[in-house]
Amino acid sequence: MATLKFIKIFFFVSFLGLLAGCATTEYKPMPTLPPEAATPAKKEGIYHKVVRGQTLWQVAEAYGVSINDIIQSNNIPNGSALEVGQLLFIPGAKVAQDISEHTVDNNKDQFIWPLHGKVVVYFDDPIGINTVSHGIDIQAQAGDTVQAAREGNVVLADYMSGYGQTVMVDHQDGFITVYARNAKLLVKLGDHVFKGDAIAEVGQIGSRVVEHFEIRHGSQATNPLYYLP
Repeated sequence: MATLKFIKIFFFVSFLGLLAGCATTEYKPMPTLPPEAATPAKKEGIYHKVVRGQTLWQVAEAYGVSINDIIQSNNIPNGSALEVGQLLFIPGAKVAQDISEHTVDNNKDQFIWPLHGKVVVYFDDPIGINTVSHGIDIQAQAGDTVQAAREGNVVLADYMSGYGQTVMVDHQDGFITVYARNAKLLVKLGDHVFKGDAIAEVGQIGSRVVEHFEIRHGSQATNPLYYLP
């Protein structure tokens, strides 16, 4: 009995010691966040509703912002084209711009598709070891007519390594369009072409029949889908 009583006393004393230790433990208060860290800053800007035929490039030009600003603000995928009714956040804009369909369809500075077909290779897609596409490949039929995407001067109409029979058109405003993988060229160096003019016929490489199309701004290849309606 004495032994049992001693054990009970020992555990009771130990328990009190544990409570005492807990009572003396210091807990530092959580640091107070500054107001700007607690509440994320709200971006200034407005939303633009896309109508038929509008391009990312045209919207950017109308609001005086860069294409990259719109892409980053809206998390637009690299291979994405705009959809009718899509809302685009325009950073820094304060007044909505009216970009009418009439302007889109008739503005000579807007690009058009070199031919109609399914896009089978997108900008920046891997096309080989450590190599990516600098444009898009458009599925076609051998002999289909390729048209100039905009008015400009032909600065190349010849075979180019890696591109095959190629036409390059300088649009005199920093933009150059490239049309490659052709079977036949319908223009020559120095020719002046208008939007929609026939400039080449699609060729066939092995089992693939595609037109490779690029839009370059200066020396920089850009995503054609950001410029095409």
